[in-house]
Amino acid sequence: MNKNDTVANIVSLCKRRGVIFQNSEIYGGIQGFYDYGPIGSLMKNNWKNLWIRDNVTRRSDVVLIDGAIITHPRVWEASGHIKNFADELVECKKCHHRFRPDLINNAKNCPDCGGEFTAPKKYNLMFKTEIGVVQGETLSAYLKPEACQTIYLNFKNIIDSTRVKIPFGIAQIGKAFRNEITPKNFLYRAREFEQWDIQYFVEPHEMDKWFEYWKENRINWYKNLFNNKENLRFRQHEEDELAFYAKKAFDIEYNAPWGWAEMEGIHWRSDYDLTQHEKFSGQDLHYLDPVTHKKYTPMIVENSGGVDRSFFFMLLDAYHEDKLENGEVRTWLQINPKISAYKMAIFPLASNKKELTDISKKLYQDLSQKYSVDYDDSSNIGKKYRRQDEIGTPWCVVVDYQTLEDNTVTIRDRDTMEQIRLPILEIDIWLSNKLQ
Repeated sequence: MNKNDTVANIVSLCKRRGVIFQNSEIYGGIQGFYDYGPIGSLMKNNWKNLWIRDNVTRRSDVVLIDGAIITHPRVWEASGHIKNFADELVECKKCHHRFRPDLINNAKNCPDCGGEFTAPKKYNLMFKTEIGVVQGETLSAYLKPEACQTIYLNFKNIIDSTRVKIPFGIAQIGKAFRNEITPKNFLYRAREFEQWDIQYFVEPHEMDKWFEYWKENRINWYKNLFNNKENLRFRQHEEDELAFYAKKAFDIEYNAPWGWAEMEGIHWRSDYDLTQHEKFSGQDLHYLDPVTHKKYTPMIVENSGGVDRSFFFMLLDAYHEDKLENGEVRTWLQINPKISAYKMAIFPLASNKKELTDISKKLYQDLSQKYSVDYDDSSNIGKKYRRQDEIGTPWCVVVDYQTLEDNTVTIRDRDTMEQIRLPILEIDIWLSNKLQ
């Protein structure tokens, strides 16, 4: 199976199994916008909750916020987005389709119709909106193009309202919006997406130490969750890519079907953002050390990744097609059980046997108080297995006729397809141990 087929197969699986849908599909769709379905919503929330668990809940030096989508327009002046957040585009003089030159390999003619291009021009990527309802009294504003600015805006609030001391981080998962010229590659380049960010504030002389710490921390986090670790790498930004305030920057990249692609950036942001917001707002955003009484503007190590991008790469990493002995092809997702929508699926061997369905429903009710589990009494066992394999459910339980004799069930493993028998009363502890 070639790599391009993998993307097409995943897109098909996502629609077929309720993972991800094209937004507004009944109206023909709208490019760059996607909706997460019943399975995808559970999986994405598990993905985000793992990030929060490992970067906030299990740490004493990182706090979590949830910032608004719309901020004061001066924020984007201070950050430089109004002036600089733009891509080059060319427009075909014949069909009027627009492209980013770098995404069409700087082609001389339109890939859609062969027409001649206009000269490149800059195009700001921010979505503009208005605040207020009275004509002539509205305030122009923008949907945020990156999630991190609300972290800087709340730096002083967090210092004043909590007991954090430098070094410390502020984490956030938030929506961002970019009016991409050419959305492409499914979730990779969308117009509405989520980012997860950690802005870690440090003393200036410790910047190198913390930069290296977070660089290794973040790539190891992904390596612990992805199957094919060789598909993850660092790419250091060249000097001509760096912002003027940055000493260095690295991207964590995934080896996608179209080549190595950025998943998360570890950036040396220095004190630029706090300094800019202090200048534009007139507020004092210095940090006063409670021990030394030294006052300074902290430096910032940024870890900024795409939730949807990394979720897509996780699906690519997990996707398998195996040819079985009977000639059938088994499609399955080898995803970490902590991310899967359901931890276990429960089936009665025969849906028309009340004694089997009663036990199955009781087991489902008991387990669902603690875990996300599924119940399925439709079709035959083989089809039930295939359905759960395609959404990555790690274990399936079958209540069969032997259950009526000894109160044991069959548990089938997704990855190996091997089966064991286990007493019903032991399933809770067994599953809990598996999810450690």
